[in-house]
Amino acid sequence: MKNITKNSIVSFLKRILLVALVVFVATFLQFYWSMGKLSDRISSSCLECWFVEDAFKMSLITAVFLLIIFKFISSINKVLKVITQFLLLISVWFFWDYTIFVERESSWSTYLFNEELYYVATFSTMPILVLSFVTIFVINSEKIIKNDKVL
Repeated sequence: MKNITKNSIVSFLKRILLVALVVFVATFLQFYWSMGKLSDRISSSCLECWFVEDAFKMSLITAVFLLIIFKFISSINKVLKVITQFLLLISVWFFWDYTIFVERESSWSTYLFNEELYYVATFSTMPILVLSFVTIFVINSEKIIKNDKVL
């Protein structure tokens, strides 16, 4: 009985770490793909912070936050779960992209709110859609959930 419990705990922890790692890497890649053009600009909130530091911190926060949220919604209908995960992921990524744009570009200039949203949507739409589909597919793949040998 202890062996089954130990195996199930190890499997559960592997699953959680895999989901967190996938979300972290996808978030980091998304930042560079969508907002990488601003990587050489100075942040208005932290003059010494590099783009890599900001992307790393935001990716870590996103991975932990979404892992908790995804765990809470894991028991709902699979289709509804996937749709909810997708909407949460794109919402969080768009928010972070907007934050990066404001800190590294628009705070140093005179952008209107509508212009900020337009530029963020222009830079972020393709990266967010592509990486969110890949991320949601990977974290909901049945082979990863059922078969520990795939890990």
